[in-house]
Amino acid sequence: MEMMRFLGACLLVFQAAVVLADDGDKQGAGLLDAGRLEKFVDELPDMPVLRGYDVGEGGMLVAGELTVGMYDTTWKFHRDLPATRVFAFGTSKETATVPGPTIFATRGVPTHITWTNHLPPRHFLPWDRSLATARPRTGVPTVVHLHGGVQQSTSDGHSMAWFTSGFSSTGPHFSSPSYSYPNQQPPGNLWYHDHAMGLTRVNILAGLLGAYLVSDPAAEAKLGIPTGGGEFDRNLVLFDRDFTRDGALFMNATGNNPTVHPQWQPEYFGSVVVVNGKAWPFLRVRRRRYRFRILNASNARFFKLSLSGGLRFVHVGSDSVYLAKPVVTDEFLLAPSEMADVVVDFAETATTSGAVVLRSDAPAPYPGDPGEKADTVAVMKFVVSRKPEHDPSSVPAVLMPQYPKPDVQEAVLTRRIAMYEYTKNGTDEPTHLYLNGRAYTDPVTETPREGTSELWEVINLTDDNHPLHVHLAVFAALEQRSLRSVDEFRECMRGSASGGAGGRNDAEACGLPQHLAGGRRHAVPRQERGWKNVFKVRPSTVTTLLVRFRPLEEEAEGRSGRFPFDVTAGPGYVYHCHILDHEDNEMMRPMKIVR
Repeated sequence: MEMMRFLGACLLVFQAAVVLADDGDKQGAGLLDAGRLEKFVDELPDMPVLRGYDVGEGGMLVAGELTVGMYDTTWKFHRDLPATRVFAFGTSKETATVPGPTIFATRGVPTHITWTNHLPPRHFLPWDRSLATARPRTGVPTVVHLHGGVQQSTSDGHSMAWFTSGFSSTGPHFSSPSYSYPNQQPPGNLWYHDHAMGLTRVNILAGLLGAYLVSDPAAEAKLGIPTGGGEFDRNLVLFDRDFTRDGALFMNATGNNPTVHPQWQPEYFGSVVVVNGKAWPFLRVRRRRYRFRILNASNARFFKLSLSGGLRFVHVGSDSVYLAKPVVTDEFLLAPSEMADVVVDFAETATTSGAVVLRSDAPAPYPGDPGEKADTVAVMKFVVSRKPEHDPSSVPAVLMPQYPKPDVQEAVLTRRIAMYEYTKNGTDEPTHLYLNGRAYTDPVTETPREGTSELWEVINLTDDNHPLHVHLAVFAALEQRSLRSVDEFRECMRGSASGGAGGRNDAEACGLPQHLAGGRRHAVPRQERGWKNVFKVRPSTVTTLLVRFRPLEEEAEGRSGRFPFDVTAGPGYVYHCHILDHEDNEMMRPMKIVR
């Protein structure tokens, strides 16, 4: 099925090379042959830095006030490509970048950001209005979500809280463009991105994304690893894109089921790998330890990362939370929106050429068909100095063990979340994806209680690996087990809903325990056994997650399970697949926290 989808997508890319975009701009200057672009000619840039705090009297840190805009501008992705039209974050149109500026926040010091929309009346990329999407009178809808952030839902970037330039149109849950981020959470890596209903994949593809760090200087300085930004502590924001020969971003404007969705495709894959806004860049490094905070900001592409020259990764964090202890790997898989915090020691390289290549060999779509072997592609190159030097950094045996260990006994109830993909009759081509057989706009069914933990058994009845993200909460993956006779179980779960609505969706009545009996157990990778914001749900498996709806550091801060804000106020939160093309086609559900 994956191969058929891939071949169909290739045919549609060919057909779409001359289709008009939403605003009439041609996508048909001819698709760029990525093989013609020389690799490793652009140096890896550092994105601009915005300080998410101010300094008050006596050097005390106080809440920061920022205004960050979304602008229609251009960006140079490669030396040999013309400047590309993008939507970009920045404090002005002249300083806007892709990715946007990196925001440095400090734990416990609030950051207040007013997000401003300066985008044009019409989008320059295909916008499929047959989806359950934002419907403005005019303008490009946007709303910003801080992924991994612990904030009130009025500042969470609810998909229906969108607004257009000049507030000419606003979504039903819009209240204000000014958001407050308490930063009362462990130090770690976050990112911000557009989250508008039905437009997330298009707006992020256009460039609306950026990194956000929460630091705790006193606690992190004790670790000895590079921290605080600077030369030895780098963000690497990875994504893939396609371009036309004149440098324009290319997004297929013909849907896989054009009679159902004229433009929506189940997954977007580009042939050019971009890091920090440059195609296949290089970075000159010294023979010492570097820290890389790696974010996969792709729509749908998974990266299976490894290094040439015999180098390994030392994982110190996963998503927004430090690990208790470092974990060493030769390679690791990174899903869309997943983050890996790693240390690489370039003094250990065995290469004599002075070059180390970061590379990936994950199939697209992932995991691909059984037995499929993906090509290895370059991501970026490190040019290693030949001169030895003293390295004052180190990686301790213990990192941050103070966070509570996942404990199944904490769970007050068990929820089952089933993932469905629906296809057009007589074809294998997807039309939409649901969670628990429900549309996004159906009434709320998940109402966790603040201060509790729940077990979520996530039942993946599709052929795709879905990276699951839960807003506000962190969770720990406890186990993954393969389903037996999955086709039989899927048909029972779908019941009469082959067309896509409702269905039986009763795992107990369909014999879930019997279908799990004897099923293969898949080990959770060691570097992913801490608290996370995203986890990869394998196809035809049941993944058990312990989802925590309470602060990680509650005991130390005396909050007794309560967040530092009213979690019941505002429009509520969501959980969803973070393949953006799936999320935009309703693989997302609302969630209301109660007290």
